[in-house]
Amino acid sequence: MPSFDIVSELDMHEVNNAVDQASRELGTRYDFNKVEASFELSGEVITLNAEVDFQLQQMLDILRNKLVARKIDIKSMDIGDAHTANMRARQLVNLKQGLDQPLSKKIIKLIKDAKLKVQTQVQGEQVRVTGKKRDDLQQVMALLREADLELPLQFNNFRD
Repeated sequence: MPSFDIVSELDMHEVNNAVDQASRELGTRYDFNKVEASFELSGEVITLNAEVDFQLQQMLDILRNKLVARKIDIKSMDIGDAHTANMRARQLVNLKQGLDQPLSKKIIKLIKDAKLKVQTQVQGEQVRVTGKKRDDLQQVMALLREADLELPLQFNNFRD
C-alpha cells in the first residue's frame, strides 16, 4: 500500500549558512558601522545582540531575507521578546522543527474531515499516511499545502 510521512524539518547546514551571511552583511552595512552587533547560532537558537532594540529589528529583517534566500520557511522562526539592559539589547529566535502532539492531532483532524480514504498514525515527530491509491495520498498533500498551519511541512518517504 502506498504511504508517505508528514514531517517538519530544517536543514541546519543552510540555517548556519544564512546566519553566517547575515553576520557578514552586518559588517558591510553603513548603519551598523562602529556598532557592536552580532548573530550567534547555538543548536536551534539564534541570538541577536545589538546596542538598541531598533537595531534588533533591522537585524531580524536581514536574518529573514537570508533564510528565505536559502529556501528556509520563516514560519519555523519563533521570535522572542527583545530584552534591553545596560546599553545592550538581546533577542532570541528559536527554530521550530518536528511535529508536536497538538499539531499532529490537528493534521489528522484535517485529513479526517476531508473524508479521504486514507489511514493516519502518529509516529514520534511525524505522521504516516497510508492509502490504497496514490491519488488519495496526493489529495492529502494538496490539502495540507493549502491549510494554514504554524509550521512548514515536508512530505518524504513516499512509497508505492
